[in-house]
Amino acid sequence: MAGHLLSTRKSSGFKRQVMGEINVTPFVDVMLVLLIVFMISAPLLTQGVQVALPEVENAPIKQEEDPITLTLKRGNRVYIQEQEVPMKELTSRLKAIQQAKSGAAILLRADKNVAYGQVMEVMAALQTSGLVDVGLVTEPPKGK
Repeated sequence: MAGHLLSTRKSSGFKRQVMGEINVTPFVDVMLVLLIVFMISAPLLTQGVQVALPEVENAPIKQEEDPITLTLKRGNRVYIQEQEVPMKELTSRLKAIQQAKSGAAILLRADKNVAYGQVMEVMAALQTSGLVDVGLVTEPPKGK
């Protein structure tokens, strides 16, 4: 009988059934190591414009789709997403965004050391271009 599942070993005195299952323990070990590696390396892969946000206590912004991020840094430097835009071109770029994505949500991140007048210039450019759904991004206080 060539196709039977019982071994014919007589060394221990009883017949043993051949195990037909796959050992998944090494697979699980490898997957857990990969998970840990990706969890550690993922935060290092994020890119963006560094800005010191003001710290205030507020509620998180609820978003239905990915908003467009506007960042204002010292020296009157403005970024749309991660691309720097000259201040004189800001209104025309924002109008193009408004035409492409009517009603798009905007998140304004302004460095806490930027003058209030510069923030208001950007807000005026947003209003002129028709983008009125603007959220101001802050950080929670560090003491909490």
